[in-house]
Amino acid sequence: MLREIGVETFEELLEPVPGKFRLTEKLHLPEPLSELELTREFEELAKRNIGAELVCFMGAGAYDHFIPAAIDHILLRSEFYTAYTPYQAEVSQGTLQAIFEYQTMIARLTGMEMANACMYDGASAAAEACLMAMRITRKQRILVAGSLNPRWLDVIRTYLKRNDFEINEIPFLEDGTLDIAIARKLIEGGTAAILIPYPNYFGLIEDLQPFAELVHEHKGLLIVAADPVALPLLRSPGDAGADIVVGEGQSMGIAMSYGGPYAGFMASRTKLARKMPGRIIGRTEDRAGQIGYVLTLQTREQHIRRDKATSNICSNQALMALANVVYLSLMGEKGFREVSSQCYHKSHYLEKKLLEIPGTSRVFEKTPFFREFIISFPVSSIGLSDRMIEQGILAGMPIVELGEGAMLITVTEKRTRHEIDRYVKIATEICSGGSA
Repeated sequence: MLREIGVETFEELLEPVPGKFRLTEKLHLPEPLSELELTREFEELAKRNIGAELVCFMGAGAYDHFIPAAIDHILLRSEFYTAYTPYQAEVSQGTLQAIFEYQTMIARLTGMEMANACMYDGASAAAEACLMAMRITRKQRILVAGSLNPRWLDVIRTYLKRNDFEINEIPFLEDGTLDIAIARKLIEGGTAAILIPYPNYFGLIEDLQPFAELVHEHKGLLIVAADPVALPLLRSPGDAGADIVVGEGQSMGIAMSYGGPYAGFMASRTKLARKMPGRIIGRTEDRAGQIGYVLTLQTREQHIRRDKATSNICSNQALMALANVVYLSLMGEKGFREVSSQCYHKSHYLEKKLLEIPGTSRVFEKTPFFREFIISFPVSSIGLSDRMIEQGILAGMPIVELGEGAMLITVTEKRTRHEIDRYVKIATEICSGGSA
């Protein structure tokens, strides 16, 4: 192998790697452990992590929602767990049916005509949607909301960092909504799409229709990055004029797991299907009239020529998509709407109580929000967060760019009145100079 590569030794092969990054001495590994000893060691390591035992009011992209016990039991069934990727579609009917049900649910939830079999996560789904819009419009510029999750924006910039792609950021106004006057100026000269979060990173609800009308007037597409838990209470992106809808499915039956694995969803108008990345499952009938599920479209590099593929790095997170299917099936439309409603009302209850603390205020006072909101405390939000952790509470995400006391706070259906009232009590004591 070395000879074919064109080097004499393995050390020569490593020459491009700077010496300071190379291991020069032997690894000092401990002696082997029995299964019981190893389990105990990992349990001790796990105890060093904080988060699992804390009451969580943190969100900003990963959310502490209730997960029915049935989900893990179904995910671990061998027919799903071992048939992860349907390379032999004709013998993967169970997996294909589950993905077909997933696509149907996502399409209905987003108000779109079709959906694919899912993506890696919400951030990569958003980036892939930008590339998809560029393929469709043959334009190389994207307008992205400045109120998008900054980590998603980082991923999009990584995907589009080639010199011939351009990203322009639409700033947000004092009320947290996007400046459509600036968007009108930026869109001139050819724009593939506008990408808008719904709700945005601050939990605020944007009016999508004016942006849909603006981008369609300039022959571009509207991409909406939607929070699925908010959709039962909001006007659907499809009804508001969206062409592509993406989002993160973690809120629907997937544990936070310190950041993954998650599953991103992508839905669109049917006319855009052939430019969509990933795979699409369809349902048909055989000659005997029996229902069968098929890989209708598979434009991944594993199936077609690499230079013809819509994406060379996307994937179908089939088990995570299955978790979404089981969650939505167990909840049903009424139950999922109840989850959404509880998130809305509980977050507004906490916001109202926090505003009773002297010196606090809402950063974006007049704009409606869904599950998250930003409070400006009269003390450092970082200091407040650290002290709340000592009391067993993850208080939220400090957003110091909006002020020293600014904190993004999230309330899901899991939070009880007792937990919310305790949050307010401890925060009040800290803000008043007490020891909490």
